[in-house]
Amino acid sequence: MKTERPLWNPYVAGAALGLVLLGSFLVLGFGLGASGAANRAGVAATHSVAPAVVEANDYMRPYVNAERGVLDDWLVFEVIGVFLGGAVGAYSGGRMKRTVEKGPNISVRSRMWFALGGGLLMGIGARVARGCASGQALTGGALLSAGSWAFMMMFFAGGYLLAPFVRRQWR
Repeated sequence: MKTERPLWNPYVAGAALGLVLLGSFLVLGFGLGASGAANRAGVAATHSVAPAVVEANDYMRPYVNAERGVLDDWLVFEVIGVFLGGAVGAYSGGRMKRTVEKGPNISVRSRMWFALGGGLLMGIGARVARGCASGQALTGGALLSAGSWAFMMMFFAGGYLLAPFVRRQWR
């Protein structure tokens, strides 16, 4: 295990993320996002165990294409790259360890249940909003999409409104 190094300056990290977004637009012609990859993984899993269900479902059927596989999409490879980049960053920063970040007033089990519940709610919200927070904020925001800006304002407002209810678990 390497010695833990300081985190990046948030302004430098933000500028680097902006350059990654610009590179994504220039190389792929698309912005950044992640919920589409989770959606495709869900359709692929369903198709592998119940292909008739996918073929009969108007929402999932378009993802199954004879020319391309369900997982043959740039978003899937982007999410794999994010995972690998995160692993490399954690290792190189001396932060690669198996732990659950939590406050002193919550058990690991409860923290995991809250994380699962929050992830499910965010996933459902991402499908309803037609994009995840990263896609809406980074890509839509960079394109000056009014819907993306409204989404992000409500996203942060919801976070501020919910914070007092969960803050006690972190103190």
